[in-house]
Amino acid sequence: MDEKKDEERTAATEDQRLFTRPTREQASFLDSDPWRVLRIQGEFVEGFDRLAGLGPAVTIFGSARTKPDDPWFQKTVETARLLAEAGLAVVTGGGPGIMEAGNRGAREGGGVSVGLGIELPFEQGINPHVDIAVNFRYFFVRKTMLVKYAQAFVIFPGGFGTLDELFESLTLIQTGKISHFPIVLFGTEYWSGLLDWIRNTMLAHGTISAEDLDLITVSDSPQEVRDIVVEAIADGRALDRKEEAARRATREAYTHR
Repeated sequence: MDEKKDEERTAATEDQRLFTRPTREQASFLDSDPWRVLRIQGEFVEGFDRLAGLGPAVTIFGSARTKPDDPWFQKTVETARLLAEAGLAVVTGGGPGIMEAGNRGAREGGGVSVGLGIELPFEQGINPHVDIAVNFRYFFVRKTMLVKYAQAFVIFPGGFGTLDELFESLTLIQTGKISHFPIVLFGTEYWSGLLDWIRNTMLAHGTISAEDLDLITVSDSPQEVRDIVVEAIADGRALDRKEEAARRATREAYTHR
């Protein structure tokens, strides 16, 4: 029985199958890349259909490993509750840890709680505090949905996946792919080392511009996070100026190569 469970947990995900090079022996259409294109299309259609009427929303990121007795978990619940009370839907990856805290806080605040799950080679599932659940096979489809319906990202302490979302969102803003989009890092102590490295290494070597640093706000207060997000949605002129400055610096860097 245990061996069977181990086999199920290590079964290839759709992402793994997608990036596996096809062989001549693969005769089945269901194992072909053209068929996967149709499945990918289907995932986009389902995501757009389920979330199109969501309204103003904030996506919360953070570690799936954070336990309910962790102060960050409690801060996430409080932050999500305040955002929901302000009329914003809360979107997470639908899993445990910070994601569960975000969904729980959204429900406590009377808001819409959204969980966008992902197929993984081990058991996870959607946490019990989600009102709208959408499960995805492909990471890139899910990441599109996490960005598309959000007016802001609030990023709590997390690991590689959290950093991936942080830097992807910064790149999207820097290159003008998304606009009017606050990014708030929660937890000064946790993020200070990364921000010091960005400032003292990346900026010092000229691989980013000083204006790029202005795209990030750091906070330790759920109330301040709510105010930052609400004010940016209501009147984002200051945010627009920061984003345009970062894009201008990027264009100049490429122009003067």
